[in-house]
Amino acid sequence: MIETQLKEIRNASYSLPLLSDEQVNAALLAVADAIGSGKTMLLAANERDLAQMDPADPMYDRLKLTEDRLEGIASDMRKVAELENPVGHLIDETVRPNGMCLRRVSVPFGVIGVIYEARPNVGFDVFSLCLKSRNACVLKGGSSAHESNCAIVSLIKKTLAECGIDPDMIGLLPKGHEAAQELMRADGLVDLLIPRGSASLIRRVRENSTVPVIETGAGVCHTYLDSDADLVKGRDIVLNAKTRRVSVCNALDSLVVHKERLADLASLCAPLAEKNVVIEADPDSYSALRGSYPAELLEHATEESFGHEYLALRMSICTVDSFEKAVEHVRKFTSHHSECIVTENEEHARLFQQLVDAACVYVNVSTAFTDGAQFGLGAEIGISTQKLHARGPMGLRELTTYKWLINGNGQTRI
Repeated sequence: MIETQLKEIRNASYSLPLLSDEQVNAALLAVADAIGSGKTMLLAANERDLAQMDPADPMYDRLKLTEDRLEGIASDMRKVAELENPVGHLIDETVRPNGMCLRRVSVPFGVIGVIYEARPNVGFDVFSLCLKSRNACVLKGGSSAHESNCAIVSLIKKTLAECGIDPDMIGLLPKGHEAAQELMRADGLVDLLIPRGSASLIRRVRENSTVPVIETGAGVCHTYLDSDADLVKGRDIVLNAKTRRVSVCNALDSLVVHKERLADLASLCAPLAEKNVVIEADPDSYSALRGSYPAELLEHATEESFGHEYLALRMSICTVDSFEKAVEHVRKFTSHHSECIVTENEEHARLFQQLVDAACVYVNVSTAFTDGAQFGLGAEIGISTQKLHARGPMGLRELTTYKWLINGNGQTRI
């Protein structure tokens, strides 16, 4: 049954490059409108999923849809409609001495598979970016969001049919690990596989897939408070990065603080206490916070405190005695997602961005900005933490590859 579904999606992919910009954009706007008119149905399906999950689970917030979030999803889809078509761009052109003309042109991958967990909004994001880039898409969502995903894909398919576009360009696989396993082995039917979720999910896909994979890795994000940091900037950045939305991959997990700034640590962390953030502190930072930070929110750090993605109101603090030690710590525990330095020292800022190996390296900016919409991409299909093909937020351009088009007049090779 799954193989048949994948073949239908593959067949639908062949018609997508023939769609005009007007057809694609009209369909995207129609789906955005349908999100608004269908919000009651979408929220009811989401409530059925939420009822099966403990509200204390960090995944609960990722799973939850609200009217505001649906409006944001529709707004992002309208922005994608406004973006330039990434397909058909002339990348290079040359004429060889024998008169043969070579052009390198951007083209869609074909069929893109996405395996994800409790993030129903992913279905809308993947659809909008794939349709705009003329790719078909196959979704394998987590069981915890199955009702939401079914409602989303049903709404999209109905709207596509009304717009005269093959609704089989998007498909949702059934629940269960067997479907995911079959997707990972769908050579010839799926061109690219993108896992979105926990480190264990990404590792499982990487180790078991025979379809090419782009890793959208877990986000273990650090912020380093340099000896030359501005305290007000640091306090605002740390608070925003940690508490804006704790369940997303760009949220702060670990604060690295120069020992010369330990006297400022209580002031820097005070807003975190108001948000009930639990801090796992190393000995120096624990001593600096003891008596000022609420005792019930202050714990001693363990070896597991560092290199850990919390996805909750919890973070770690490590103290270092030099800029070099800060870079060394980040290098040791980074997931290559998003890292930040807070400093007024231009040389330290330059070196941090040069020496830290991550997809996004910030100076005096919250890591919460690692997001396709914030980067002007309209939406994203994931945050790539690898170096092949794509890195960082993956928008339309990253959903294309290229092919060579060669024109001649009877040339033959000697």
